[in-house]
Amino acid sequence: MQKDLSNLKPAKGSVKTKRRRGRGAAAGRGGHTAGRGHNGARSRSGHKRRDWFEGGQMPINRRLPKRGFTNIWREDVQIINIADLERLVDGGTDVNRETCVASGLVKTTRLPVKLLGDGEVTIAYNVDLDAVSASAKEKIEKAGGTVKVPEAAPKRGKYVKKSERVASA
Repeated sequence: MQKDLSNLKPAKGSVKTKRRRGRGAAAGRGGHTAGRGHNGARSRSGHKRRDWFEGGQMPINRRLPKRGFTNIWREDVQIINIADLERLVDGGTDVNRETCVASGLVKTTRLPVKLLGDGEVTIAYNVDLDAVSASAKEKIEKAGGTVKVPEAAPKRGKYVKKSERVASA
């Protein structure tokens, strides 16, 4: 008989019948205990053991001391120094997020970039970044370059002093 999709069968011995636990001693695996042993949480129905459960011992997350906190207002910023600007692609003078990513100075254009003043400037750079430190700005302008930084966004809602809030009509 020729094999086709209408008469396929699994290989001999590859399929075993499922063990029916708890169906009496003759069923093959555990009569009245069904292979669960006697008593204890694991013998009960509905038992779920958390991966981090330590058998009633004081868990490690409660034994260790707690320190610090998570600042929910933290803003991730990518940092570059003036000394890094020499690595710009093609020795360009324009410094912005795109040129920094193309040169491998920062990883992504999605996060803001801040320029810090570690190093010396010999070229007049045109800097257009999200933030520039005072020392970096001073060094760039001293070398004949320009610095353009966007204005800081105004604070919102209840985190602004009541005297500074804009009355919404």
